[in-house]
Amino acid sequence: MNAAPDPAAAACAAQPALPQTFPLSYVEVEDAAAQQFRLLECTARHFEGQELFTADAGVVPGLGRPATTAKVEAVLADYFGAPAAAFVQGAGTGAIRAALTAAVGSGEPLLIHDAPVYRTTEVTLRGLGAATEQADFNDPAALRSALDSGRFRWLYVQHSRQRLTDSYDLAEVLAACRAAGVRTVVDDNYAAFRVPRNGTQLGADASCFSLFKLHGPEGVGIVVGAEDLIDRVRADNYSGGGQVQGHQALDALRALTHVPVMWAVQSRVTGEIAERLAAGEVPGVAEVRIASSQDRSLMVRLTRPVAKELPAVAARHGAAPYPVGANSRYEIAPMFYRMSSSSLDDAPELADWTVRVNPMRAGADLVLEILRRSLHDLKD
Repeated sequence: MNAAPDPAAAACAAQPALPQTFPLSYVEVEDAAAQQFRLLECTARHFEGQELFTADAGVVPGLGRPATTAKVEAVLADYFGAPAAAFVQGAGTGAIRAALTAAVGSGEPLLIHDAPVYRTTEVTLRGLGAATEQADFNDPAALRSALDSGRFRWLYVQHSRQRLTDSYDLAEVLAACRAAGVRTVVDDNYAAFRVPRNGTQLGADASCFSLFKLHGPEGVGIVVGAEDLIDRVRADNYSGGGQVQGHQALDALRALTHVPVMWAVQSRVTGEIAERLAAGEVPGVAEVRIASSQDRSLMVRLTRPVAKELPAVAARHGAAPYPVGANSRYEIAPMFYRMSSSSLDDAPELADWTVRVNPMRAGADLVLEILRRSLHDLKD
């Protein structure tokens, strides 16, 4: 007699596997401490001590922005080895929008990666009216062919991964652009102060990122890069109401002084969790990958299709069930959440099986215990 089919085994066999991922390099703790010290050295070059306790506001004549804001911009330009930097409102999205608006004219061809575009960037590109064309940045020959066509003045590239399977080396992409005479805007959200070098340090014309994602105040972003581009960003942002005020800029700088070490510890914990899950420490986990899908985080494939239910259950055990700013100052608890929207656009079959886990400020023991308890609860 044939045995009755096992529904659980059939479901497990039918579930999609996680693809191979190519996470970005991260900074080790000792190197992160050196980055922190260097940031303070840059601060000392541009601030006198008492100035770190006071901040101004308003459109200061001759500067067009608060003097404190201008000083913090100088600190960050110095830190990244860039000619200039400009704070903007609108966090990372505002920074990308400001840079692309300054760089690309309406209807002008803009080369982007052949992958689902991050949702807020998609809105920016639509509003800009740029004629986007795609090339696979994972394929150096395809990228060179597009660059050599002579059609493009500018290329836009995301430092973190748009697809889980993205493997391109940003330094190589930017080098190919320079060789072809094509200028570059880099979305450094989820990468700045986490990886060894950001876009401008690798040769980009502009690096755009959110200070809110780096424990700074809500709504503050920055564009770091070439002086001509930054001058246009400032000229576009002439309104007093659009300025980042001095207290906001100073608040962002204070937050940055502890960010490098914090991210390095978080990255190390992420690696420990991956090793322990791969060793089978938590029943109900089929597979795990580290991925730079937005933040450096864990893609955890489950043995049952309960990924959509798991965040709410994990929240009962102390986890954050959704992001606030993706590593903002509000986010201290480990986060259990769905995959990023661009990753799901590319691999929708993973939605029921895979949950994204970011330890935030927690250690591996807490993250694994929350996952273990949550999967146990979902059996009931």
